[in-house]
Amino acid sequence: MKMGKVEMVLAMMLLFNMSYCSAWFGNRHKSGRNSILPSQATSSSCPRLLNPAGSSVVIPLHGNVYPVGFYNVTLNIGQPPRPYFLDVDTGSDLTWLQCDAPCTHCSETPHPLYRPSNDFVPCKDPLCASLQPSEEYICENPDQCDYEINYADQYSTFGVLLNDVYLLNFTNGVQLKVRMALGCGYDQVFSPSSYHPLDGILGLGRGKTSLISQLNSQGLVRNVIGHCLSSQGGGYIFFGNAYDSARITWTPISSVDSKHYSAGPAELVFGGRKTGVGSLTAVFDTGSSYSYFNSHAYQALLSWLKKDLTGKPLKAAPDDQTLPICWHGRRPFRSIREVRKYFKPVALSFNSGGRVKAQFEIAPEAYLIISTLGNVCLGILDGSEIGLEELNLIGDISMQDKVMVFENEKKLIGWGPADCSRVPKSRGVSI
Repeated sequence: MKMGKVEMVLAMMLLFNMSYCSAWFGNRHKSGRNSILPSQATSSSCPRLLNPAGSSVVIPLHGNVYPVGFYNVTLNIGQPPRPYFLDVDTGSDLTWLQCDAPCTHCSETPHPLYRPSNDFVPCKDPLCASLQPSEEYICENPDQCDYEINYADQYSTFGVLLNDVYLLNFTNGVQLKVRMALGCGYDQVFSPSSYHPLDGILGLGRGKTSLISQLNSQGLVRNVIGHCLSSQGGGYIFFGNAYDSARITWTPISSVDSKHYSAGPAELVFGGRKTGVGSLTAVFDTGSSYSYFNSHAYQALLSWLKKDLTGKPLKAAPDDQTLPICWHGRRPFRSIREVRKYFKPVALSFNSGGRVKAQFEIAPEAYLIISTLGNVCLGILDGSEIGLEELNLIGDISMQDKVMVFENEKKLIGWGPADCSRVPKSRGVSI
């Protein structure tokens, strides 16, 4: 495409500044080896290309709820930057890679193990403190931050916290090398049921080590993340302002839970009718493929479903072990479109402090799957069976075909209908 003189000059200036600023943004190097981040660099020595109020990062997603079972992104990390596939998890904070430190126990990875930098985060650094089980933790090595993270699916990782470079493309066309903390996971324990090849986890929770918290602390984006999971597979995640607020329904983030993206109280609604089940707290978590209700809400949902399916051509399919509850028809089903007419929408109605309640609708497509056997299965499970107690977890399946926004600055959770197969394009200089 041809450019006029003004556009050409601006593009040349932007390209010049990109190469310079990409070596400046980030924390100063703390180890003794040479860094791409000059120790003498200061904020005044580099033109400010990004306005945090308007800048954002959009990253395409890959995967699906079923049969893949997860969504992931490709991030380029290290010096030189190398690609890694990371599972997206809004339910945890730390971003980490399986790491050749050497590795004691690592599962299969799509790419060669990450070779760590020697830029270690000290034990008493605030980022390290945020990963410890209590404020009174012991530093066996003052120059090194050791951590252990346990996940609800019995997966755990041991590692050491360090700094390295992330290569990020911003939507205004600027490409930056941003130095941030990440985990070098050298000892993983996983259960066979949750196993799949992965390079690591992209932690997008509310804590200090979360990628969005680190980007925000460096003044690069607002403390906002979001995602759009397509039911057809793929989608995108974003950091900063990359959504249309006019189409979003909002509810406050719970003040009781400081760790998760949770909201409540909410009431369970089935087919537009109140179920009598209320005072529900819901956690929105991309780390789970399926949704989980507490025992009371789950049993109520099964009861309403059973009544509603009476007289319809669906029968229990106990031989299908894909999920706990499945039904078969007269012939195998090929898509949700064939069965959605038999099911009603479910909803969580949040009391947002006003007269109008914020309703998070879960359409049949957002709580059902078609198994490889051609049966329709319920993608909402009993959370008490995995130790969630009274929590209700909204997983990937129920957030499909919605743009989800987690406004950490305003302490709001929002959602709205969206075509998640259309990834927003970057503007400005092509990179």
